[in-house]
Amino acid sequence: MTDLYSGGMTDLFFPRALVEGAWVRDARVATTAEGYISAVEVGAAAPDAERVAGIAVPGVPNLHSHAFQRAMAGLTERGSPAGDSFWSWRERMYAFVQRLEPPDIEAIAAQLYVELLRHGYTSVAEFHYLRNAADGRAYQDPVEMARRVLAAADVAGMGVTLLPVLYRTSDFGGAPPTPAQRRFVVSVEDLVGDILVLAAAAEDENTRVGMALHSLRAVPATELAIAVDTIQGLDPHAPIHVHVAEQVREVDACVAWSGARPVEWLLANAPVDARWCLIHATHVDQHEVDALAGCGAVAGLCPTTEANLGDGVFPLVEYQAAGGRWGVGSDSHVSVSPVAELRTLEYAQRLTRLERNVAAGGQRRSTGRTLLEAAWSGGSAACGRALGQLAPGARADIVVLDPNHPALAGREGDDVLDSWIFSGEDTPVAHVMVGGRWVVRDGRHVRQDAVAAAYRQVARGLAGAVPHLSVEAGGGG
Repeated sequence: MTDLYSGGMTDLFFPRALVEGAWVRDARVATTAEGYISAVEVGAAAPDAERVAGIAVPGVPNLHSHAFQRAMAGLTERGSPAGDSFWSWRERMYAFVQRLEPPDIEAIAAQLYVELLRHGYTSVAEFHYLRNAADGRAYQDPVEMARRVLAAADVAGMGVTLLPVLYRTSDFGGAPPTPAQRRFVVSVEDLVGDILVLAAAAEDENTRVGMALHSLRAVPATELAIAVDTIQGLDPHAPIHVHVAEQVREVDACVAWSGARPVEWLLANAPVDARWCLIHATHVDQHEVDALAGCGAVAGLCPTTEANLGDGVFPLVEYQAAGGRWGVGSDSHVSVSPVAELRTLEYAQRLTRLERNVAAGGQRRSTGRTLLEAAWSGGSAACGRALGQLAPGARADIVVLDPNHPALAGREGDDVLDSWIFSGEDTPVAHVMVGGRWVVRDGRHVRQDAVAAAYRQVARGLAGAVPHLSVEAGGGG
């Protein structure tokens, strides 16, 4: 289906571009048929190149997504006399999951990916744990749900790092999964089989397959070790992701179980290195901050979801001071814009520290540039793909901003990035290229209408799938 997109082995000409960290004029960018940048020439005339009006910057990698949750956004915003928290939200999510079938997943994911692309994301790491049928049995094709995610990415033209998820237990200490979690449960052996099948089915350079461990609650230590050793043997460079330390209750339960905090335990018991992405890591002490930064792993921050769920605020200042790498994801997709994630991250720091321009670290530099550089670099590492740069060898994932948009009018250099992030909600994204192919032109995705029509039909069928009553639930998942 991707052959419907224009592009593939062409030369592009941008009047302004951010090339390898420098603002330049008259940039000629050559791309290969496989979707990589082969050369960048600055100050070029390029009369034979495709001329693209606007300001070219790297596309933003989205390092954490649960695509199906896009259809839940807005359906859990009612209070309860019993109180509301992440744990009661999770019970609503479990109820919602029971209604989803493979065609629904494809329609929801395609709509999500179209929205992400229109706002400047060009790649997504899909943390895929919705594996089984509603009764907990595997589909006839065990990777049916994963194939639907890949099909949606193909329809949208989104780069994807697919992360099949190991999920075994409901809480620390090996508590058996609850009936509500049976759609997620998979053995290590079956997970490895899924990964092998999906890696073999990956048809182009827009797709990467890694592995995720749902959480320390859901993966016992022995099985965690087996899974990590196995995936390293299959692909030494495969990205490995894990949810960790998102909630205070989770931290307390981990300490009660093991005597150690979650990040502390993980770093002591798993070979965590630059291939790993620790999702959230919200509740970490200074020892964990220093150790996480020192091992080279990426902290996967999802600020709008963390705010929506009442998770807490990541210690960004301390982590950056320790030299830690991080990137952003949209997780439950209460937002579909990298701008929202980066702005929420910065504003949370400002509110808790009573300061401004916190991410800039007291330096005379652009806050927007600082945030985006971290998101480009950390997101690329977490996705296991060459992303986040306009440079030879990187994927030709390019976002073109409209210099005539009111948010960017008259802006030059890093003021463009600051204004993109801190100047309103209307997106100045004009065109988006993924792997050398245009998927958004003049603010519209090339399949926007058809994808939205399919999604609307699914969304209407799911009306009422989320119960409004909030109930505090036990266990973990």
